[in-house]
Amino acid sequence: MADDKKSALFVCLGNICRSPIAEAVFMDEVKQAGQRDKWNIDSAGITNKHLGEKPNHRARLTMAKHNLSYNNRARQIKKEDFNKFDYIFGMDNENINDLKKLAPANCSSKILLLGDFDPEDQKIIKDPYFESGSDGFKQCYVQCVRSCKAFLAQTTEGRI
Repeated sequence: MADDKKSALFVCLGNICRSPIAEAVFMDEVKQAGQRDKWNIDSAGITNKHLGEKPNHRARLTMAKHNLSYNNRARQIKKEDFNKFDYIFGMDNENINDLKKLAPANCSSKILLLGDFDPEDQKIIKDPYFESGSDGFKQCYVQCVRSCKAFLAQTTEGRI
């Protein structure tokens, strides 16, 4: 990035469930740490299936329950994102494989699995979209909180 800010992009399949929750959680963690002015944060999807849509209603309910404000709409990842963001996080191995296939040869972003930062070692943040009810969204939120806190701590300490 041209400025001194760090940048993170959270990616899932459609950008209506996991990545918006992760984005909102990370924005909140950064804010609580007093680092809001040091980060550019966004989310995107691998596919264009949900372009322009709000997050799934269960994702919005989960974020609202935890007082996370969110008003972005789904977008698809673009080639320029791979050089715009320092860190691009996938939610599962399929996301990571897709991101690596989409990344240009000169990609400057670090492509990482968000769950690799989970201190409870739950590496995969499962897609809750096809589950009935909201339990999967609650689990997604909990995993994102743990992973985002740990990632932010490691970047703050200069370990990443």
